Amino acid sequence: MKKKRILLGFFALITCFTIADAQLNRIEFQEFTLDNGLHVILHQDHSTPIAAINITYHVGSKNEQSDRTGFAHFFEHLMFEGSKHVERGDFVEYVTNAGGVHNAGTSFDQTLYYEILPSNQLELGLWLESDRLLQLRIDSVGVETQRNVIKEERRQRFDNQPYGSLLEEVFTNAFKVHPYRWVPIGDIQYIDQAKLHEFIEFHNHFYVPENGVLVISGDIEYDDTRKLVEDYFGDIPKGSHKIYRPDIIEPPHTEETRKTIYDNIQLPALFTAYRMPAMGDPDSYALEMLQTLLSGGQSSRLYKALVDNKQLALESGAIPLALEDAGVFIIYGIANTEVKLEDLEAAVEEEITKIIESGLTEREFQKLQNQTENDFISRNTTMAGISESLANYYTFFGDANLINTEIEKYLAVTPENIIDVARKYLVPENRVVLYYLPKEQ
Repeated sequence: MKKKRILLGFFALITCFTIADAQLNRIEFQEFTLDNGLHVILHQDHSTPIAAINITYHVGSKNEQSDRTGFAHFFEHLMFEGSKHVERGDFVEYVTNAGGVHNAGTSFDQTLYYEILPSNQLELGLWLESDRLLQLRIDSVGVETQRNVIKEERRQRFDNQPYGSLLEEVFTNAFKVHPYRWVPIGDIQYIDQAKLHEFIEFHNHFYVPENGVLVISGDIEYDDTRKLVEDYFGDIPKGSHKIYRPDIIEPPHTEETRKTIYDNIQLPALFTAYRMPAMGDPDSYALEMLQTLLSGGQSSRLYKALVDNKQLALESGAIPLALEDAGVFIIYGIANTEVKLEDLEAAVEEEITKIIESGLTEREFQKLQNQTENDFISRNTTMAGISESLANYYTFFGDANLINTEIEKYLAVTPENIIDVARKYLVPENRVVLYYLPKEQ
């Protein structure tokens, strides 16, 4: 017992020094909210002459109706179809001709758009984003164009890609009530069935200032940038309705779900998905560190056991997907030639049992803390990364300063916490087990 207390004290001492070191990398920012509800965050960094603009809308696939899935992702594309002052296809040209890059993304919980521009083109980016927020062109030409784009994306990324149905299979089987049971790509039949007025209504409901956060990071001056934001976004009217947020609680799993999928693949694969709590839950931080223990590089537990020592898998790993309302913790393995998935599954179970029964070594835990701190800091080393982090923290927690303090929640995790979440969540009754087999089998 005395040895254990000394060891825990040693871990606590390491944590204190690590947290103190992490706080040296503090990210300064200013924030304010316009009268129309748009929240704005500014981060100044003169190290390079660029400006990253990120506008995140708190709408994802979970805000859709079950008979109209795919709308949030559809708008990720439709937002590039032009607006009152930008002709169809010209948005991209404006950005690229100014020497910038752009992109967008949709998840279960949000949709984000960003441009990275030379800092002397900041005003251009703000004009483009404000114009399509206020006056997006939604017409039959744009809608039909994007219907075809979405169909082709679905074919390439889901229908014709090895293991492409994985996310759909995981979430459909892990959630039965919550709208996480469908994925952001949605169902093509609903996009085909939807009428023009439905797309207009979706945009008018969710693409309003109070449902967004605008983050600008880079070579900017605070006062000048604030004035530009007020000039371009200040007169956009606020929505006159309450934003739809699903208030649905998924009941806990009570029994294991198993399914075999025959796919256009050459190598069988095992995917095991465990339900996990929402982002920000204390257990979610321990689960993320458990993921690093299991699959953080070639010295990790799963890689050493399944790939190196037993040679059961060509590749293995773990992926925690903590979402706003819940999440899934996925463990996978791509089987080696002639290996049965039952044997691969048994080996994965053995590694989980070892953690629960024997815990972590002192060396493993110190390495986990180092990797966690490094990963956290690495996310915020670019202007795009800082902008996305600030937007996410405000969108989901209402606290942008978590960009400086959330590391403390990771580093407060103890070895016992990691063992506890393995014991609590990585159990048969809480999982979906998917066997992917080649079609010829």
